Order: sequence, then C-alpha cells, then structure tokens
Amino acid sequence: MKKLLMFFIGLVVPGILIAGGLVTNTNQSAAWVRMPSRNASTGIDAVYYNPAGLMKLENGFHLSVSNQTIFQKRKVENFYRLLNDTLFTGDVKAPVFPGIYAAYKMERLAIWAGFNPIGGGGGAEYKEGLPSFELSISDLVPALASQGVTGYRLNSYLKGSSVYFGIQGGVSFKINDWLSVAAGLRYVIGSNSYLGHLKDIELRQGTNWVRADAIMTGIANAAKTGGDQLQPLIAGGAGSLTPAQAAALGLITTAQRDAIVNGLVSLSVSNASSLTISQCQTAYYEAQAKYTASATLLGDQEADVKQTGSGISPIFSVNISPSENLNIGIRYEMKTSMQLENKTTKDFLVGFTETGTPITMFPDGDLTPSDMPAMLSLGLDYSAADNLRLSCGLNYFFDKTADYGHKIDHDLKSTTPSVFISNKEIIKHNGWSFMCGAEYNLSEKLMLSGGYSFANKGVNDKYQSDLTFGLATHTLGAGVGLKLMDNLLINAGASYTFYMKDRVTVNHKAINGIIFQPDETYHKNALVIGVGVDLSF
Repeated sequence: MKKLLMFFIGLVVPGILIAGGLVTNTNQSAAWVRMPSRNASTGIDAVYYNPAGLMKLENGFHLSVSNQTIFQKRKVENFYRLLNDTLFTGDVKAPVFPGIYAAYKMERLAIWAGFNPIGGGGGAEYKEGLPSFELSISDLVPALASQGVTGYRLNSYLKGSSVYFGIQGGVSFKINDWLSVAAGLRYVIGSNSYLGHLKDIELRQGTNWVRADAIMTGIANAAKTGGDQLQPLIAGGAGSLTPAQAAALGLITTAQRDAIVNGLVSLSVSNASSLTISQCQTAYYEAQAKYTASATLLGDQEADVKQTGSGISPIFSVNISPSENLNIGIRYEMKTSMQLENKTTKDFLVGFTETGTPITMFPDGDLTPSDMPAMLSLGLDYSAADNLRLSCGLNYFFDKTADYGHKIDHDLKSTTPSVFISNKEIIKHNGWSFMCGAEYNLSEKLMLSGGYSFANKGVNDKYQSDLTFGLATHTLGAGVGLKLMDNLLINAGASYTFYMKDRVTVNHKAINGIIFQPDETYHKNALVIGVGVDLSF
C-alpha cells in the first residue's frame, strides 16, 4: 500500500518550466516572451542573461519591470486495466511571474541587481488525482472479489505551489571597447507548499457503496475471531496437529476443519491445509494485523506541508564585441546546493515499518535535496541591417552533477520506504536548449520580433512518472517593442510551448504480488503572456 499516496510527492519545481532545464527557468523577461533568444542581450534584462553586456547600455540608471502570466495543462494517460479512467489532467497556473532588473552604469563599471523566479513559480491543482494515486486502490477490486467487491471510488484533492526566487547582484567591468566581464552572486530561496486530502475511499459491494476501511476492519475482526477460536485447541495440546489430523482424531468436526482452512484461504494463505493449528492461529493474527494496517491507510487523511530552504550560486559573464554588428555573450552559473526542510502540520500516512512504526510522507524536519544545476549559456546577436537584428543561443545544464531529490519506490524490491537516488541514475545526458530569433524595426518607435526555442528531454525512463516527467519542447514566441519615449520601452508578447509526448512502461506491483507493466503517456502544453516596461534615467 505504500504507493497509495505517492502521488502527493510529485508537485516539485519542474511543474511550470517553459523552454528551460529540468529545474531552471530561462523565460525571465517580457522581452524573452516576444523573442525567446536573449543570451547576448545588451538591454536591461542582461542582468540575468548577459551581465557583462550591461556595459553596452548608456551611462545612467536603468530599470526593467515585467510580468508573465503562464497557463499550463498536463495530461497523463495510463492503460492499467483496473482504472476507472485512463486519462488524468491537471492545471498549472502562474498569474504572477515577475522579472525585476536594475543597473547603474558608469563609463567602465556597472552595478546591477535582479529578482525573478529562477525555478518553479506556479501553483497546481489536481482535482481527480493521477494514475499512481489510484493504482493500488483499483487493485482492491479483484483482491476483494470474494467479498463481493466490483468497483471503487474516492475523493482526492491536492493544491500545491512551488517557487524558487532568485535575488542576484554583482558588478560588470569594461576592459576595452570589445571586451567586458562581470561577476555576481544569486541567493535562491526555495518554497513548496502542499495542501490536500484523501477521503471517502469506497468499494461497491452488490448495489451498495461501503467505506474501504470498514471492509478492511471487518476482515481484520473476522481474522481475530478465527485465531481466538483456535486457542482452546492449542491449550488442550492439539497445537502441533493439522486441522485434518485434529478432525481425524475427533477433536474437531469436519465442518470445523473446513472452516479453519477455508478461512485462511480467503485471507490469501495458500498453504493453509498443511499448517498446524498453532501455525493457523499465527496466520490468522498476522492477517488481522495486515488488514488493520490497511484499514488505517484507507481511512480519511489530510496534509498541510511547507518546505523551505536556500542556497547561493556564483555567476560569471563575458561579453565580446569583435565588430560593430556582432555581439557575443557568455554566462556561467555554478551549482546552487540547497535542501528544503519540511514544516509539517498534517501529514499523510503511507505505510508501516516491519516493526509497526508509521511511515509518513513529509516527516516534520526532514530534508529534501533540491539543487539548481550549474549552467553555461552562449549567445550571439548580429545586426544584419540597420533595422534588422538576428539572434541565436545555447543553454547547457549540468544536470548529472546536481541532486534533485528524485525518489524511487523500492516497492518492487523490498519493504523499505522510498529513497532518493542519484541524478546519474535518471539523467540520460545533460540538458540543453537552442534558440534563435529576429527583431525588425518598423520605425524608430515600433519593433516586431519573434523566435523559436528547442529544449531536449535529457532524462531516461527511470525519471519519468506521472508525478514528475521531463519532455522535449518546441517554443514559439512573438510580440512587439513600443518605444513611447527615448527612455521608455514597452515589451509585450506571447509564446506557446509544445511538449513532445513521451510513452514509457510502468512497473506496478499489485496487491497479490504480480507485477504488471501498463504503458503510460505524458504530455503538456503552455501559453505565456508577457508585458513589461524598461526605463532609463
């Protein structure tokens, strides 16, 4: 039953990402939305994309404030034969996704600062759960068929949010007319929250719907009664006899013999007829403990959890301008090592240890690794004409050397709880994305722009689950830049991200111990609307 509630652990940072890495947002300005190729930027959003490129600004103070509104839909389809429905959908929303940048530029030196959601940034609501949430519950139908069970239903809900805010600052220095450098630090503050419930798990018996925990309690009570009824025989010295031997000696009737054996068979004890009466009593009491634990797991539960943590990452940047119409930006961010600590008010019970100790999903005070990977970005801007600028770029994410706190359930191998696994086991190859764009000046005040970005998948099948999955993406963005005054620029645009569907085989261990391997598919799409203003003084 440990898999019953594993659904709730899946809402993590990757939920809102648009054309970035697995846990890193790269859509960090309204200017990016209208032209998703900004790695060689020499505008004020260069605070994030190309800090050394800030030396291309005019002397003075520069400020950029923008917001993106993001809508994302997630679809998971699982073809396990016992599920009520195969298709599960979830909505992820980020109505506020800010980017704030400021820089004071002097002749050879610039001081800059920025604030943005470097990871996460949205909230998700799952009204009907996911396949992993229902797989074990659906197994109850055939497992309890002898009790007349023919169907299941449940009431599940989760509302979660995740945001990793980055606050960064640093300095840029102009070495000469064609070379500038920059260095800074980013302080990342991570925060996840989970609020949800699992209630009213019911099974259909005949024409009636009965609570699953009540059925389990009834079976547990029957098992206890079966074990208690054997005590007089054991006390009378017949404990070492099998029920058949006891019946042959006239200690019990044939009907009593059959009742003992058939009672154990109904509790999935396959070798009941060969057990001694003492062993039969032990089997009855073990079944009582098993079904009592199952009744507890299937009862109403709630979760109210917050996870917080922080980390620091150094940032280095170089800007090269070998000619008047060519600009090259290079940025390297070191890994942000970070752990999130649970602050748990209410928690889900997911199982018990072999000694009966409860295992909860979010133990208060536990830590979850939540690194942001090191990243290298390259960008190139080329002025093909006075009114036409072309751009391209590349991002490379060092995923294998980070720790994302990804979990694997050892349910198929042992009775131990789920544990964190190394990124090297789930990353096929480090992530990367490629982008290109163009901006055309219709006039001195109006600019049209557009662009395209592709990001690879990078992960293997071990990473993929309905809880957390990585998909390759195609992103198209377009919009306008409107220069209302010499020192005031409005950026507005929209982008749409197509996520490439992936299909994997899922290992599911049913209650009877048989491993099934249904196929599961993953798909997402996202719409981004961005608006911002750039000011210079």
